[in-house]
Amino acid sequence: MKSVLIELKVNGEKREVAVKPAETLASALRDGLGLTGTKVGCGTGECGACTVLLNGRAVNSCLVMALDAEGADITTIEGIARDGKLAPVQKAFIEHGAIQCGFCTPGMIISAVDCLGRNPRPTEEEAREAISGNLCRCTGYVKIIEAVKEAHKYG
Repeated sequence: MKSVLIELKVNGEKREVAVKPAETLASALRDGLGLTGTKVGCGTGECGACTVLLNGRAVNSCLVMALDAEGADITTIEGIARDGKLAPVQKAFIEHGAIQCGFCTPGMIISAVDCLGRNPRPTEEEAREAISGNLCRCTGYVKIIEAVKEAHKYG
């Protein structure tokens, strides 16, 4: 299959990447651009490890065809910190011990960023809903939900 060159705005920077017609956005980010913070756990949209912001909304990048994302604004976990400083939600995850093995963490944080962008002080129910598409095998989600709810305190 012949590759096609597409342009994306990734983490605030215009980038070009060659993709095959059936390639997913997750693959383009990881293999084409070297942004390996976006994990691929299941490849079927069930685990949320590949969550990125696509034009400001959380999506499973394993379900988005790279060609369909041409021209889109993409934010990966690598684009959350600013000027070498962790984002408030990242600080909250650390302070609340919401990180164990870390495999699900990038997707969880991106889902939290989406939620916090709509409501900087989510209720427990809103925090639970925000991460409902992200699976974690190591935690009971309690500390993750606390971190999402209290991220505003770390800004």
